[in-house]
Amino acid sequence: MISKTAGSKLWISPVPVNPDTYKTMSNAAGVAALEVINDWIQVEEIEDFGEHGDTSEEITFTSVSDGRVRKLKGSRNAGTKAIVVGRDPLDDGQVALDAAEKTDFNYAFKVQYKDAPSPSHTNSIEYFVGLVLSRPVNQGAENNVVRKTYNVSINSPIFEAPASLIGS
Repeated sequence: MISKTAGSKLWISPVPVNPDTYKTMSNAAGVAALEVINDWIQVEEIEDFGEHGDTSEEITFTSVSDGRVRKLKGSRNAGTKAIVVGRDPLDDGQVALDAAEKTDFNYAFKVQYKDAPSPSHTNSIEYFVGLVLSRPVNQGAENNVVRKTYNVSINSPIFEAPASLIGS
């Protein structure tokens, strides 16, 4: 079942975490470890969540004997999300992202999709750990909303808690 982005939400935890803690966890262990965080701050006024997800580095080897290039999967990269918001200096989530960008530390993030397949289901949630790399402001032209783009480099697997029956 496909779903829309409208109604999705993003949170950041203001407490730095060590991404090495999560790098070898299974999906279930990662979800369990990140679900216990209780200081999530919602980021408001999101226009675009950006993209994320693993891609593998391509490794190649050219065999002289048969003239073929062989391809293998190398290291995995979960990407860098470009999260675009309508700038709101009073939004606690944007304030937390600004503070995170000023450090060299990684922070936990939570994305909740609006994808429950029925009223008796929860929405899917993804968790990851990332480093807020930048926060440029785009004032644009006269009739534009001032926007800010937070570039978050993901340094962990992306853990997913899929939609499930409420109470199960």
